[in-house]
Amino acid sequence: MNKQSGLLNGDKVYLRPLNGEDAELYYHMFYDKETRYLTGTQKHINKEQIAGYIERKAGDDSAVLLLIALQENDEVIGDIAIQDIDRNNRNANLRIAIGDGKHQGQGYGRESLLLMLDYGFGILNLHRIELEVFSYNSRAIHVYESIGFVREGVQREALFYNHEYHDVIKMGMLEQEYRERYLR
Repeated sequence: MNKQSGLLNGDKVYLRPLNGEDAELYYHMFYDKETRYLTGTQKHINKEQIAGYIERKAGDDSAVLLLIALQENDEVIGDIAIQDIDRNNRNANLRIAIGDGKHQGQGYGRESLLLMLDYGFGILNLHRIELEVFSYNSRAIHVYESIGFVREGVQREALFYNHEYHDVIKMGMLEQEYRERYLR
């Protein structure tokens, strides 16, 4: 995969659509114990289910699912999605996952989020983009807040993981908040 095939291009990363050949990569990338914990993934899935998921997402006009790849060597390090797009109310949900811990804390997630927010507000014409983050993921909460997401609420003890309940923090950003912060 070369850099020119990226849908969205940044300095450190580019975001590209998934294709059928990505099923194996996607399967291994998200079976890491820490990645499953940070994303709250409880269900176990096989490669055939991953391939089916990729195929379904390709035909889903309520979502934009992209892989995050490094500009320097084309290594795929995670994925990001705008999903549950509500065209009437111009709302959507955002999610991101960086697979290997060695790629976390390098600014790749932040740049990917900014690329996707620009796409969501500037191309998809969204008014509001929201996300959910688990209370134990302080690193992600810090990144979301530094980008400009606002805490909107808490779902208390909404996730059961590893023998205990955890809160889910709801955050959101409005188009005018994005434009004031990044387009001036």
